[in-house]
Amino acid sequence: MRALVYTAPNEVELRNEPDPLLAAGEELIQVDAVGICGSDLHAYLGHDARRVPPLILGHEVCGTVVGGDRSGMQVVVNPLITCGECNDCLNGLTNLCTERKLIGMNRPGAFAEQFSIPTQNIVEVPADGDCVQLALTEPAAVSLHSVRLVERVAMRPLSEGASLVMGGGAVGLLCALFLHDYGCKDITLCETNAERRKVVDATGICRVIDPTESEIGDDRYDAVFDAVGIPATRQASISAAKAGGVIMHIGLGDASGEMDVRKLTLSEITFIGTYTYTALDFRIAANKIAKGDLGCLDWIDERPLSDGSQAFRELIQGRVASPKIILRP
Repeated sequence: MRALVYTAPNEVELRNEPDPLLAAGEELIQVDAVGICGSDLHAYLGHDARRVPPLILGHEVCGTVVGGDRSGMQVVVNPLITCGECNDCLNGLTNLCTERKLIGMNRPGAFAEQFSIPTQNIVEVPADGDCVQLALTEPAAVSLHSVRLVERVAMRPLSEGASLVMGGGAVGLLCALFLHDYGCKDITLCETNAERRKVVDATGICRVIDPTESEIGDDRYDAVFDAVGIPATRQASISAAKAGGVIMHIGLGDASGEMDVRKLTLSEITFIGTYTYTALDFRIAANKIAKGDLGCLDWIDERPLSDGSQAFRELIQGRVASPKIILRP
């Protein structure tokens, strides 16, 4: 089969790879659409020791089951393979399973014509659903999980407060879309890429600003979502949060740097770190996209898998306006 393989830092290569081998209890998935994630970019740059080349990356996927009783079923794939037996799994917190594995990291991913996955990781979606939009299920689940966690601990409903999103990539924009879906009417999104700001602004759901040119506003927001995760966005998030507010830290662009712990403490600001999503979040996200609850999602940049190497280069160089590139094998 043809696959886009991470072979060395700053290098992905389209080449022939062996067909997937199926273990007991697994399904063979024909990939219809697969997204490029920020974590794929970290691996591409050689910044993720967990992803060792040669490796087929990719974990944001919609495909079709080929073979067996489920043949022909269109599915989205939860890429987190968990033990199902530990206390976290039994409590529904599958994302915290210490034995978790991820396709595109611990086993071959979806930048390929086919890959294998345990049956429990597939979620059926409508046969007539748009596979390109449905490939957003994984990042949408990340965003939904973040919004649900904030709603759980916030002092006032999200619909009644002001929210700030740092970053206009897929996760940041999807956070804004879910906040809008939750009824939040005061949403501000910060993005430094001018072309991407135009794309986000066209959704009409939030105020979009360049934080290098416009004031974000101190002590203004009830909820802040940092979908970038670098020292500058962390400090900006703390400055922007109201007393009693909540900061949701999603991105992991750079784990280094200091934080204003004094303000977090004296203002009783809740700071939450989040990792991926639960199995329930994933199913809800797939259903929301299938029903069109997040809008038309016309901001996706769709390309053939054969253009994957060029897509990676453009993303690293900051030359992509769209919040998400989806590859089609």
